[in-house]
Amino acid sequence: MIAFNNPPFVGKELEYIKEAVDSGKLCGDGMFTKKCSEWMRERFSVNHVLLTTSCTHALEMASYLCDLKPGDEVIMPSYTFVSTADAFVLRGAVPVFVDIRPETMNIDERLIEDAITDKTKAIVPVHYAGVACAMDEIMDIAKRHGLKVVEDAAQGVNAYYKGKALGTIGDFGCYSFHETKNYSMGEGGALAFQDDAYLERAEILREKGTNRSKFFRGQIDKYTWVDYGSSYLPSDMNAAYLYAELEQAEQIDRKRHSIYRYYHEALRPLAQEGLIEQPFVPDYAKHNAHMYYIKLKDLEERTKLIAYLKEKGVMAVFHYIPLHSAEAGMRFGRFHGEDVYTTKESERLMRLPMFYNLDMKDVEYVADCILKYFKK
Repeated sequence: MIAFNNPPFVGKELEYIKEAVDSGKLCGDGMFTKKCSEWMRERFSVNHVLLTTSCTHALEMASYLCDLKPGDEVIMPSYTFVSTADAFVLRGAVPVFVDIRPETMNIDERLIEDAITDKTKAIVPVHYAGVACAMDEIMDIAKRHGLKVVEDAAQGVNAYYKGKALGTIGDFGCYSFHETKNYSMGEGGALAFQDDAYLERAEILREKGTNRSKFFRGQIDKYTWVDYGSSYLPSDMNAAYLYAELEQAEQIDRKRHSIYRYYHEALRPLAQEGLIEQPFVPDYAKHNAHMYYIKLKDLEERTKLIAYLKEKGVMAVFHYIPLHSAEAGMRFGRFHGEDVYTTKESERLMRLPMFYNLDMKDVEYVADCILKYFKK
């Protein structure tokens, strides 16, 4: 069976994990945690990067730093992972879902302003498949209405909008290093932001509500509990695994793009015949080949093709069930306006196998199976 995903492995991960073990410091903020943060700061031109235990926790930190209160509203797409909403629901905030653009599966920025009320405090654009949302328009709306912008860039590490790294444009950016992502630490994430004013509070929040970070920098002679917080620090062993991959980011990037290009070229004839739709990348976006998907005619066609591929030894999958149709989504949030595209497009989308160690012969086989399905 050709797997849908396998975690990336470039070769130095175990060596670096041993270094972390030998250092005698396995908890958070060890040498590899610092190396990962510094790599992202330099690579993405962002002032602050705090490694976290997951993108979910990065989003939770952002929701705290936005000073959300119960009843506040946060505008986001419904076509996203549950963490996008959960992080704000935990603060008592209400997710207000708006429709997506069918060509990118990203939030439709033209619908945001109509969803704003006197309770709205933040906008959460989700960069689906590592393809940037229309950030100029979103930032303009936020500025005019005094709203925070939290970029869910879980899939957008090393992807760009008009030359700016995703996750560095809004007030906060949240990355994922889950095993399904381009660069992995098993479970992990990061919170990125530009404004120095957030740093002290973010460190306290991440360090269980203590000023421990200032203590380790020698700024105070002892640390204590000063505010609310939690434990959002990943083990340095996880960071060691990640750093091995960040060092080889270009190599990983090249391989993923080669897989993406092969799928795109091989399946183009089906798109030209109107049998499938292929991903669209706007001119302003530089994507990171996080995933390759196709859209089928409808849910029935997608179900048939997934079953056919499984018979042929290929694992292809659908993606999100829209949050506004989920039990918790109906209880905690609401959909503003008409669901023209979110549900319809979610039922058509199918993801193909995509991971760094995927053999190109297997990529060719997957594409060939899809071509044969339509010939049949």
